[in-house]
Amino acid sequence: MQNNILSLPVPTLAVGGIVFNNQKQILLIQRNQPPAMGFWSIPGGKLEAGESLAEACQREIKEETGLDTGVKNIVAVVERRVEGFHYVIIDYLALLVDEGNSQPIAQSDVSEARWVSLEHLTDYYLVEGLTEIILRTYKVYKDDHIAGLYDVDAKGSDYILPQC
Repeated sequence: MQNNILSLPVPTLAVGGIVFNNQKQILLIQRNQPPAMGFWSIPGGKLEAGESLAEACQREIKEETGLDTGVKNIVAVVERRVEGFHYVIIDYLALLVDEGNSQPIAQSDVSEARWVSLEHLTDYYLVEGLTEIILRTYKVYKDDHIAGLYDVDAKGSDYILPQC
């Protein structure tokens, strides 16, 4: 039993940013490192010591695409155990700071960054479960509905359901 525990990957906390533009497009990146190397995903990565989840999300989007965003609500929490990795990922809806300056440039650990029309999502090899998360998040985004967990006190530390 002890040897089995030692061989298991340590869970890592990570974040992802779901970003849309005014042309009904999602910001996607193509991963150039394991896990899921070659697959398309949303910008994101590991939480670093000393930063909040929202700060990590903004940093990862900027590092991977060069774009500045503001983080809104939590739209999904997923757990992935693949290729010897174990990630717990908190996905946020993030909004562009400057829609006029929104040309993504692949940086950091991604090979490509681009805007993809929601109608063409099936043309991309997306990581497991991402299509449904994107489509549900877009519905919330376009209809400006209240959904997900919100930073109700604007401190970036406590995300809870909105008041009904």
